[in-house]
Amino acid sequence: MLRITVPERPQWQALAQQLGFHFHTIDGEPYWKESAYYQFTLEQVERDIETPTETLHEMCMALVDRVCRSEALLQRLAIPAHMWETIHRSWTSGQPPLYGRMDFAYSGDGPAKLLELNYDTPTSLYEAGFFQWVWLEQAIAQGILPRHADQYNSIQERLLNALAHLGDRLPDRTLHFSCVKGSDEERATVRYLQDIALQAGLHAPFVYIEDIGVTPGQSHFVDLEDQPMAAVFKLYPWEEMAVEAFSQQITQLDTHWFEPPWKAILSNKGILPLLWEQFEGHPNLLPAYFEPTENASPAPGWVRKPFFSREGSNVSLTTPDGVSENVDGPYTDSPWIRQAYHPLPRFGERHALVGSWVVGDRACGIGIREDVGRITKDTSCFVPHAIV
Repeated sequence: MLRITVPERPQWQALAQQLGFHFHTIDGEPYWKESAYYQFTLEQVERDIETPTETLHEMCMALVDRVCRSEALLQRLAIPAHMWETIHRSWTSGQPPLYGRMDFAYSGDGPAKLLELNYDTPTSLYEAGFFQWVWLEQAIAQGILPRHADQYNSIQERLLNALAHLGDRLPDRTLHFSCVKGSDEERATVRYLQDIALQAGLHAPFVYIEDIGVTPGQSHFVDLEDQPMAAVFKLYPWEEMAVEAFSQQITQLDTHWFEPPWKAILSNKGILPLLWEQFEGHPNLLPAYFEPTENASPAPGWVRKPFFSREGSNVSLTTPDGVSENVDGPYTDSPWIRQAYHPLPRFGERHALVGSWVVGDRACGIGIREDVGRITKDTSCFVPHAIV
């Protein structure tokens, strides 16, 4: 794994605006960065990222089955009791997932180490699935990359196939899409998925989460026109939905949600110590423990994470040589885990994290985020990759 400095494409910012990538710059700082790319060999991708991703995914599915059948484990994950039956029913009835992302520490030398699962509301999908592929094609055409360069990226193709298959199960092939108001990144992610759904032959209306309602006598949630919503893709976390005022209706109405309720198990960082308990010593896992426990002592070399957090918020770490970092955030009333510290590869002042995408049950691509800090945040830059 190498970080290669290259020239940027001329006028790429104008192209980004034209293609709907309006958050390529955040607060005046670059989010998309193409003055360099990360280079992999095909063997590194297939052996060290693709295969472990699918192996870990299978392990996660086995663990979901175990948790769904155990009130004690659901309680350990601090999942509200009124959601247990809904989660269990969504799993045993075979409600399919759409996508997810595993975040790895990987340097190109040695096994990739799983840092966490983003299996409910993962973002950076548009950048990984579409815009970095556009960069690859144009970089080859402009001589920035060699003509034989490739990219580990079938994300959009897999999403198209998954949504087409999903459409066959939906009334009138209609899937509503939703996210919160006020987030350009989340709206762009959902718009990208809507576009793919349309290509797959689905009807894909949009409604903001805040505008979803309930009508007396209806067996489904409704949109602003009081039309029933049989199925909804929501870019909104299950742990927040579970404590909203309408959470009781989620358990009573027939609307199908994507990601399905059982994804609440995998979006919870408590899944990391459960994975370690079940598969201790696996080469792609790091030791992880629930707090409080004697195994999770505050000695250097641990990362502390809340069960429920997003994009590095409220994460703190201490390296084995005593360097500490932390990111503030709103997730202060959650239980916590501790995970063994494993360094991200460092290139100059930048630390790089590999996000490995899963669509359906298949690994299908990666995206790289980098930051001067050791904790990857919502402002960490996205840098494209190539196989050379």
